[in-house]
Amino acid sequence: MAEPAGKKLKSSLPLCKAHRSSAGSRARQNLQAAVEEALCGVSSLLWDGAYRLQALAVVFERDDLALPRVAAFFHQEALKQQDEAEAMLGYLAERGGNYCGRDIQKPDCEAVGAVLPALELLLLQLKEEVGVLVELSQLAREHGDPHTASVVKSHFLAPRVDRTKLLGDLLTSARRVGCSDNQAGGFGEYILNELQDELTG
Repeated sequence: MAEPAGKKLKSSLPLCKAHRSSAGSRARQNLQAAVEEALCGVSSLLWDGAYRLQALAVVFERDDLALPRVAAFFHQEALKQQDEAEAMLGYLAERGGNYCGRDIQKPDCEAVGAVLPALELLLLQLKEEVGVLVELSQLAREHGDPHTASVVKSHFLAPRVDRTKLLGDLLTSARRVGCSDNQAGGFGEYILNELQDELTG
């Protein structure tokens, strides 16, 4: 059944509610207000993701879990996410846009205490970000901004495709060696921590 005319599909783009437009900026270059607001919102989403990954890394550094390579993997993912958030802010500034930061919420990963749910949470986060970045790219094209669409696709979307594949492989390995969902853990977590090359790459 076709969508009724005039009805828009719900967007999952995180928009900045209190966005201050930079319409008077001298550096502004063909940056539509909707694209600027979406870039601001997506930047905040990337910062939230980096904070969540950092919190997951700390979980695996606790003395009752002690999985240092898993912790290092999440630290590395958090640094990648921070670099991407900073790159998006840099791009927004280059185009003459404003970033109006919002409060970063407490990460919703306190209950995670095992490798398998942590990897599943990261996979879910990456898939959400991929969807949002695809929408951002489409929004930029619709507003006559092919440069933003191209930058989003090449610098933010393409790396996430590779990371999603790597994460899928890690999840398969975790299930095969016997990692469980419970916090008690077991030999599977130890094997994954010791033998999985991707955790140190």
